[in-house]
Amino acid sequence: MANLKITLVKSLIGRPETERKTARALGLKKLHAEIIRPDSPVVRGQVKKLAHLVKCEEVE
Repeated sequence: MANLKITLVKSLIGRPETERKTARALGLKKLHAEIIRPDSPVVRGQVKKLAHLVKCEEVE
């Protein structure tokens, strides 16, 4: 199963509370933080919600 590398590239300052909570649930705390998560529909939905704030790429 593939994994996703998710990087926070824009700040959460001034963003709605739901977006901040979603980023926190993914494990993104600081700007330019990178996390690796399994590719699943739940994670894909969270990334889609934060598409304007994160960069996502598939890794093996």
